[in-house]
Amino acid sequence: MSRLLAAVLAALYLTIPAAAEDAELEKLARASGTPEIPGLKIVWLAPWRDVDSANRWRNIIVHQTEGPAGSARGGALAQAKNPTRRGVTVWVETDGTVYWAAAENLVPTHGDGANRNDNKYIDNRSTYRQVVRDNSIGVEFAGNYPDVAAGPTEAQVAAWKILVKVLRMRYGIPADRVYAHNWIDYKDARYCEGCWLATLARVWGE
Repeated sequence: MSRLLAAVLAALYLTIPAAAEDAELEKLARASGTPEIPGLKIVWLAPWRDVDSANRWRNIIVHQTEGPAGSARGGALAQAKNPTRRGVTVWVETDGTVYWAAAENLVPTHGDGANRNDNKYIDNRSTYRQVVRDNSIGVEFAGNYPDVAAGPTEAQVAAWKILVKVLRMRYGIPADRVYAHNWIDYKDARYCEGCWLATLARVWGE
Protein backbone atom coordinates (compact mmCIF):
# COMPACT_ATOMS: atom_id res chain seq x y z
CA MET A 1 0.00 0.00 0.00
CA SER A 2 1.39 3.40 -1.00
CA ARG A 3 1.95 6.06 1.62
CA LEU A 4 -0.57 8.31 -0.11
CA LEU A 5 -3.28 5.64 -0.05
CA ALA A 6 -2.51 4.86 3.57
CA ALA A 7 -2.81 8.55 4.46
CA VAL A 8 -6.16 8.82 2.64
CA LEU A 9 -7.54 5.74 4.39
CA ALA A 10 -6.34 7.02 7.76
CA ALA A 11 -8.05 10.36 7.14
CA LEU A 12 -11.29 8.59 6.18
CA TYR A 13 -11.09 6.44 9.29
CA LEU A 14 -10.90 9.57 11.44
CA THR A 15 -13.56 11.49 9.49
CA ILE A 16 -16.33 8.86 9.41
CA PRO A 17 -16.74 8.53 13.20
CA ALA A 18 -16.69 12.33 13.57
CA ALA A 19 -19.33 12.68 10.86
CA ALA A 20 -21.50 10.04 12.54
CA GLU A 21 -21.15 11.82 15.89
CA ASP A 22 -22.12 15.15 14.30
CA ALA A 23 -25.16 13.57 12.65
CA GLU A 24 -26.32 12.16 15.99
CA LEU A 25 -25.64 15.47 17.73
CA GLU A 26 -27.60 17.36 15.11
CA LYS A 27 -30.52 14.98 15.58
CA LEU A 28 -30.48 15.70 19.31
CA ALA A 29 -30.04 19.43 18.66
CA ARG A 30 -33.25 19.50 16.62
CA ALA A 31 -35.27 17.52 19.17
CA SER A 32 -37.92 18.76 21.57
CA GLY A 33 -38.32 18.11 25.27
CA THR A 34 -35.27 17.55 27.48
CA PRO A 35 -32.78 15.54 25.41
CA GLU A 36 -29.68 14.10 27.03
CA ILE A 37 -26.76 15.52 25.09
CA PRO A 38 -23.48 13.60 25.50
CA GLY A 39 -20.87 15.64 27.32
CA LEU A 40 -23.35 18.18 28.70
CA LYS A 41 -25.15 18.33 32.02
CA ILE A 42 -28.26 20.40 31.33
CA VAL A 43 -30.78 21.47 33.94
CA TRP A 44 -33.97 22.07 31.96
CA LEU A 45 -35.95 24.89 33.56
CA ALA A 46 -37.62 25.48 30.20
CA PRO A 47 -37.77 22.37 27.98
CA TRP A 48 -37.41 22.72 24.23
CA ARG A 49 -40.50 22.92 22.10
CA ASP A 50 -40.65 22.14 18.41
CA VAL A 51 -37.71 24.07 16.98
CA ASP A 52 -39.94 25.70 14.37
CA SER A 53 -41.79 27.50 17.15
CA ALA A 54 -38.60 29.04 18.54
CA ASN A 55 -37.67 32.66 18.03
CA ARG A 56 -35.71 33.17 14.82
CA TRP A 57 -32.31 33.45 16.47
CA ARG A 58 -29.66 34.59 14.00
CA ASN A 59 -26.79 35.29 16.40
CA ILE A 60 -25.28 34.07 19.66
CA ILE A 61 -24.02 36.61 22.20
CA VAL A 62 -21.56 35.44 24.86
CA HIS A 63 -21.82 37.18 28.25
CA GLN A 64 -19.88 36.87 31.50
CA THR A 65 -21.29 37.92 34.85
CA GLU A 66 -19.59 39.11 38.02
CA GLY A 67 -21.41 36.55 40.12
CA PRO A 68 -19.41 34.17 42.31
CA ALA A 69 -19.13 30.45 41.65
CA GLY A 70 -22.57 28.92 42.12
CA SER A 71 -24.48 32.00 40.97
CA ALA A 72 -25.59 30.63 37.60
CA ARG A 73 -28.29 28.55 39.25
CA GLY A 74 -29.74 31.56 41.05
CA GLY A 75 -29.64 33.67 37.92
CA ALA A 76 -31.26 30.94 35.85
CA LEU A 77 -34.03 30.36 38.42
CA ALA A 78 -34.80 34.08 38.51
CA GLN A 79 -34.86 34.10 34.71
CA ALA A 80 -37.23 31.13 34.63
CA LYS A 81 -39.67 33.00 36.92
CA ASN A 82 -39.50 36.16 34.82
CA PRO A 83 -38.14 35.17 31.37
CA THR A 84 -38.14 38.64 29.83
CA ARG A 85 -36.17 40.28 32.67
CA ARG A 86 -32.61 41.47 32.08
CA GLY A 87 -30.67 38.27 31.55
CA VAL A 88 -30.22 35.46 29.06
CA THR A 89 -31.72 32.20 27.86
CA VAL A 90 -28.81 29.93 28.84
CA TRP A 91 -26.53 30.08 31.90
CA VAL A 92 -23.28 28.14 32.43
CA GLU A 93 -21.95 27.43 35.92
CA THR A 94 -18.25 27.18 36.81
CA ASP A 95 -18.56 23.38 37.03
CA GLY A 96 -19.88 23.27 33.46
CA THR A 97 -23.54 22.74 34.35
CA VAL A 98 -25.82 24.35 31.78
CA TYR A 99 -29.14 25.87 32.87
CA TRP A 100 -31.70 26.35 30.11
CA ALA A 101 -33.73 29.06 31.78
CA ALA A 102 -36.16 30.58 29.29
CA ALA A 103 -38.43 29.22 26.60
CA GLU A 104 -37.07 29.59 23.08
CA ASN A 105 -39.92 31.78 21.89
CA LEU A 106 -39.30 34.39 24.60
CA VAL A 107 -36.75 37.20 24.40
CA PRO A 108 -34.86 38.11 27.60
CA THR A 109 -33.47 41.63 27.92
CA HIS A 110 -29.77 41.33 27.21
CA GLY A 111 -27.26 43.39 25.28
CA ASP A 112 -27.24 47.16 25.10
CA GLY A 113 -28.52 47.66 21.59
CA ALA A 114 -25.35 46.87 19.62
CA ASN A 115 -24.05 50.39 20.19
CA ARG A 116 -20.37 49.76 19.41
CA ASN A 117 -19.31 51.21 16.09
CA ASP A 118 -15.58 51.79 16.58
CA ASN A 119 -14.36 48.52 14.98
CA LYS A 120 -12.10 47.96 18.00
CA TYR A 121 -12.56 44.20 18.07
CA ILE A 122 -14.40 43.36 14.86
CA ASP A 123 -15.75 45.21 11.86
CA ASN A 124 -18.97 46.69 13.24
CA ARG A 125 -20.61 47.53 9.92
CA SER A 126 -22.77 44.41 10.09
CA THR A 127 -23.38 44.56 13.87
CA TYR A 128 -24.10 48.20 14.72
CA ARG A 129 -27.74 48.36 15.87
CA GLN A 130 -28.28 45.00 14.18
CA VAL A 131 -27.10 42.26 16.57
CA VAL A 132 -29.71 42.84 19.25
CA ARG A 133 -31.69 40.87 21.82
CA ASP A 134 -34.59 40.19 19.44
CA ASN A 135 -32.42 38.18 17.04
CA SER A 136 -29.67 36.94 19.36
CA ILE A 137 -29.73 34.14 21.90
CA GLY A 138 -27.67 34.97 24.98
CA VAL A 139 -25.39 32.65 26.95
CA GLU A 140 -24.10 33.80 30.35
CA PHE A 141 -20.97 32.37 31.98
CA ALA A 142 -20.92 32.89 35.75
CA GLY A 143 -18.03 33.07 38.17
CA ASN A 144 -15.63 35.93 37.38
CA TYR A 145 -15.90 37.47 40.84
CA PRO A 146 -14.05 39.15 42.47
CA ASP A 147 -11.62 39.31 39.53
CA VAL A 148 -13.58 40.27 36.41
CA ALA A 149 -10.52 39.56 34.28
CA ALA A 150 -10.50 35.90 35.36
CA GLY A 151 -11.22 33.62 32.45
CA PRO A 152 -13.79 30.81 32.31
CA THR A 153 -13.01 27.52 34.02
CA GLU A 154 -11.87 24.43 32.13
CA ALA A 155 -15.28 22.88 32.80
CA GLN A 156 -17.01 25.90 31.28
CA VAL A 157 -14.82 25.78 28.18
CA ALA A 158 -15.47 22.05 27.76
CA ALA A 159 -19.24 22.61 28.09
CA TRP A 160 -19.11 25.58 25.70
CA LYS A 161 -17.42 23.52 22.99
CA ILE A 162 -20.47 21.23 22.86
CA LEU A 163 -23.11 23.81 23.75
CA VAL A 164 -22.19 26.28 21.03
CA LYS A 165 -22.22 23.48 18.47
CA VAL A 166 -25.69 22.45 19.62
CA LEU A 167 -26.96 26.05 19.45
CA ARG A 168 -25.52 26.52 15.98
CA MET A 169 -27.06 23.25 14.76
CA ARG A 170 -30.45 23.93 16.33
CA TYR A 171 -30.88 27.43 14.96
CA GLY A 172 -28.70 27.29 11.85
CA ILE A 173 -26.28 29.94 13.09
CA PRO A 174 -22.87 30.15 11.35
CA ALA A 175 -19.72 30.41 13.46
CA ASP A 176 -19.06 33.99 12.38
CA ARG A 177 -22.32 35.03 14.03
CA VAL A 178 -21.07 34.16 17.51
CA TYR A 179 -20.28 37.47 19.20
CA ALA A 180 -18.71 38.55 22.47
CA HIS A 181 -20.75 41.15 24.32
CA ASN A 182 -17.81 43.55 24.16
CA TRP A 183 -17.56 43.18 20.39
CA ILE A 184 -20.99 44.69 19.83
CA ASP A 185 -21.56 46.91 22.88
CA TYR A 186 -19.50 49.44 24.81
CA LYS A 187 -18.91 47.54 28.05
CA ASP A 188 -16.70 47.39 31.13
CA ALA A 189 -13.28 48.75 30.19
CA ARG A 190 -11.59 46.46 32.74
CA TYR A 191 -11.89 43.37 30.55
CA CYS A 192 -13.28 42.10 27.26
CA GLU A 193 -16.51 40.37 28.20
CA GLY A 194 -16.97 37.08 26.36
CA CYS A 195 -14.17 37.74 23.89
CA TRP A 196 -12.11 34.60 24.44
CA LEU A 197 -15.14 32.32 24.45
CA ALA A 198 -16.53 33.86 21.27
CA THR A 199 -13.13 33.57 19.60
CA LEU A 200 -12.93 29.90 20.57
CA ALA A 201 -16.39 29.28 19.11
CA ARG A 202 -15.36 30.80 15.80
CA VAL A 203 -12.13 28.80 15.67
CA TRP A 204 -13.98 25.56 16.46
CA GLY A 205 -16.45 26.34 13.70
CA GLU A 206 -13.85 26.74 10.97
